Amino acid sequence: MRVGISSICIFFTVFLVGCTKAVKNSQEVKLQFLDEYILPNDMLVDSTLVGGLSGIDFYKDTFYIACDDKEKPRFYTANIDISNYKFDTIKVLNAIELQESNNALDLESIVFDPVGKDIILTSEGNIKKGKDPLVFSTNHQGEFLRQFEIPQYFRAKGKQLPRNNGVFEGLTRSFDNEGYWVATELPLKLDGPKPKYTETTSPVRFTYFDKNGKATKQFAYLLDRISKQPLGDFGVNGITDILAYAPNKLLVIERSFSSGHGNQGNVIKIYGVDHEHAVNTIKNKKLTNVNYYPVKKELVLNFETFRDSLTNKSIDNIEGICFGPELPNGNKSLIFIADNNFDSDLQLNQVILMEMILK
Repeated sequence: MRVGISSICIFFTVFLVGCTKAVKNSQEVKLQFLDEYILPNDMLVDSTLVGGLSGIDFYKDTFYIACDDKEKPRFYTANIDISNYKFDTIKVLNAIELQESNNALDLESIVFDPVGKDIILTSEGNIKKGKDPLVFSTNHQGEFLRQFEIPQYFRAKGKQLPRNNGVFEGLTRSFDNEGYWVATELPLKLDGPKPKYTETTSPVRFTYFDKNGKATKQFAYLLDRISKQPLGDFGVNGITDILAYAPNKLLVIERSFSSGHGNQGNVIKIYGVDHEHAVNTIKNKKLTNVNYYPVKKELVLNFETFRDSLTNKSIDNIEGICFGPELPNGNKSLIFIADNNFDSDLQLNQVILMEMILK
């Protein structure tokens, strides 16, 4: 989802829905902020403006970055050099425009398939215009290869009523590289309300697709409320990306935005979930008035803890996460990127480097 400023430590929290119990996350993970890098808002690559950076992945020295420009959907390749726990340089190399013209593409996330060597992407489609969200693959020239089979309730005209600009937002390879997890940003309308500043029960669905592109399992995850009282007419909280970091374990980005707060409107939280024993909700046509078992989520990091270290003390619209190169101490690096909504006045092409510490 595109959220713009202009338009608008670890603890446990147990959520109960109906007669349910939460599933515990037993893996301890810590994230440590290391550095920030800002790409110029006027940067051109292959005659296209670099912005709208909504998803990122890394494989063998190359980063793949999704761009959510609906008029010219594309992905970039880039080099990100890290030296002594800091960014050295970031160079965007190529812009690859997608050749698929039969669908409304609103790209939100991207992963590289190390086996087939193709690119997997998600699109939110255009629900208002009856265009389905997609999980699909392309080659390195942007040519459409195949489309995954999505459950009926995610379709634009499905009776469960997916929300426009609130469908397939997060994507990660499973830890064993046998499939993909896809997360919706917001609840289906028949699953629950969008988060508000007051408490709501707002479940989203994490769906697993096997290598054949078939959805085989799913679990429910409850969103936080909006972090700050909107001072304007818009507020939202939803998932923007996910990352598998261990067997059955995911990092989840929740991005809350409240209008009227200038560059203080975004609140970014990283949660950890363990879905090993999660109840499969893939056959549930709705999540209201039924008993189900949402996974338990564990707060790993709130970006507010290092806001003062960032440019203009701004936490921008963080929409992508991936592993980066191994750090000198052997720990994994994490790269986060922000979608600047092509807003050259108020938002940033922000890239953030962190260290991941597993205990």
